[in-house]
Amino acid sequence: MNTLTKPKTRFAPSPTGFMHLGNARTALFNALLAVQQQGIFLLRIEDTDQERSREEFQHALQEDLWWLGLHWQEGPVVSGEHEPYQQAARSHIYGSYYDRLSAAGAAYPCFCSAQELEISRKAQAARGQAPRYTGKCRNLSPAEVETRLQQGLAPTLRFRVPKGESIQFTDGVRGEQRFMSDDIGDFILRRGDGSPAFFFSNAIDDALMGVTHVLRGEDHLANTPRQMLILQALGLPVPEYSHIALIVGADGSPLSKRHGSRSIRELRENGYLPLALLNYMARLGHSYDQDQLLNPIELATNFNLQRLGRAPAHYDAHQLLHWQHQSIAALDSEVLWEWMGASVHALVPAAHKQAFMETIRPNISFPEHALKWANAIFHDPLLLNDASREIVAEAGNHFFEQAVVALAEAADFNSFSSAVKQRTDRKGKQLFMPLRTALTGEQGGPEMARLFELMTPERMRSRLQACIQH
Repeated sequence: MNTLTKPKTRFAPSPTGFMHLGNARTALFNALLAVQQQGIFLLRIEDTDQERSREEFQHALQEDLWWLGLHWQEGPVVSGEHEPYQQAARSHIYGSYYDRLSAAGAAYPCFCSAQELEISRKAQAARGQAPRYTGKCRNLSPAEVETRLQQGLAPTLRFRVPKGESIQFTDGVRGEQRFMSDDIGDFILRRGDGSPAFFFSNAIDDALMGVTHVLRGEDHLANTPRQMLILQALGLPVPEYSHIALIVGADGSPLSKRHGSRSIRELRENGYLPLALLNYMARLGHSYDQDQLLNPIELATNFNLQRLGRAPAHYDAHQLLHWQHQSIAALDSEVLWEWMGASVHALVPAAHKQAFMETIRPNISFPEHALKWANAIFHDPLLLNDASREIVAEAGNHFFEQAVVALAEAADFNSFSSAVKQRTDRKGKQLFMPLRTALTGEQGGPEMARLFELMTPERMRSRLQACIQH
């Protein structure tokens, strides 16, 4: 790479669905590398699959990237010198490169039908051979090509892979890589409908847009020699490639919904915080010396290609929840309040807003938990579940009668619980569990001393008396 060239990474998704964790991690690693090297992070939309690509998915992935804080410096919306950044609008650019390859004899039309190719693949598989194109149309004469065109056949365009060559490159994660051209077979550059194949448009756009570093999943490793052949045949620059390990479930199979994986949109709607996802994804297949929550700049500063592992990265929902808790603990109070949502805002008195947030902050993971505690502290009647009713019944009427008397003289929870202890001769769990259950409906949660300060004496008395009636 020319040292005078500003490093440029890219994220090039296909808008065929909502962005999932694996794609988001690829975007993150590219963004971190760009920031770490003071370069440019580019977003390109690879929407050549017109049947599956949808505009709503493109907008959604852009919103999700922006929400995560992965802001691209070149691409849709922000523009740049290499527009357009949607591949569907770049067919006129690809046309000239098809022509250059054809004129140089590096590409040729192929008239083999899908049925013929399938029969060939099955025959190769039966012989224990890797499936690859046999080269049937490789040596058609101009007259034979013209005859087939006159018959109305729509050919694909194949790259003429040179024989007996070794394609080598140094992968930023996996080290030295070597492929033999004879194992590849002539591959398609342009489909019969005129749309570009991934190998072609992806490589051409990387070169034309000045991408210097490509970080992508290891499932693309076998694509790299094909793309290098295309770029070398055209005299275009070849970026530095790094192939990162895929994310797998606990059973080692590719991550899917059955492992609990959700799209970034689903995670966002469920209340996950962007910083939690960034810290979790940055450690999926990449190691940091720091175990604490890092902000985006710290994540980028300490990012290093040499710390990307080759082994599959295992999805762990508990680790994701750990970073969610860390992010909530670090969240600014006003941001935390907005995150809790309108339903919580409607229940919590303005005078108790700050105290409420700081009381429940260590005990919540999602907005729904904040709503649960807002109801438990500020809303009546308090509904007890079966487990809570059992605890109340076991404590007995006398316990709660004495608690009502003790409440009238209590200044805080410590004096209240001490008075109940003295009056009932209860201690430990037999003392504190019935009191917590009667006042909050829960068997665990924030410190009772802080909850006590948030609840009015009238509300607490009413709840204790309800337990006597029960």
